[in-house]
Amino acid sequence: MTVSPERKRASRTVGPVCLAVMLLVPALTSASLAAADDGPGPLGVTAVVPGAAHSARVGALFGADGHFCTASVVRSPHRDLIVTAAHCLGGGGDLTFVPGYRDGAAPYGVWRIRERFVPGGWSEGRDEDSDVGFAVLEDQGGRGVEDVVGGNRFTTGTATGATPVTVTGYPDALEVPVGCTQRPTPYGRTQQRIECPDLTGGTSGSPWVDGDDRVVGVLGGHERGGSTADVSYSAVLGAEAAELYREASGGR
Repeated sequence: MTVSPERKRASRTVGPVCLAVMLLVPALTSASLAAADDGPGPLGVTAVVPGAAHSARVGALFGADGHFCTASVVRSPHRDLIVTAAHCLGGGGDLTFVPGYRDGAAPYGVWRIRERFVPGGWSEGRDEDSDVGFAVLEDQGGRGVEDVVGGNRFTTGTATGATPVTVTGYPDALEVPVGCTQRPTPYGRTQQRIECPDLTGGTSGSPWVDGDDRVVGVLGGHERGGSTADVSYSAVLGAEAAELYREASGGR
């Protein structure tokens, strides 16, 4: 699959981590860890996410040349659904989802994408307010991906910034996920932004998960997620996203 560069996000892919990349990891964790007054721990700090069952709901999207975007499992009746940015689902070729991907290993399996869903606003006009998409995965041995790793609730209509959210994604220069907790702020009526450092290319599609395990944003939207590594965006999840979720999750 050929993936077109999209600002700082869905872009090139790389091979195994080299020494230079490994030297970047301490920089991701060197910020102050003093707890914030209004959040469950430090806000605005990006660090490598430890391997754990809960974080395995997030995984890397792979094309022919390696991983290039992020996606996450959301609850659905058929237990086979992931959410990502719409701009991560364009182009031809087969795509796979690897939940909990880490250092070349797929501890929860490799799941083939069977069907893709993007809203009309994106497919017809590349509307940044419609940069949310879903994909249905093939079952494995009669089990859906949600049976294996669980899933977060996809939730629309929440107030931007009501609580901090955690963004987890796979930079294309690393073979491990990174995460950052921060409070989003509005960016106009239809977009929301978050200030977290080092969310570089490959983190498109990363879920914004609140303290109730609800996906309330997906990294994408304005400038395909942002033109710098320190400020990221998501479309506000509203009626269009809700209708797309109903279409993707039902009727099979």
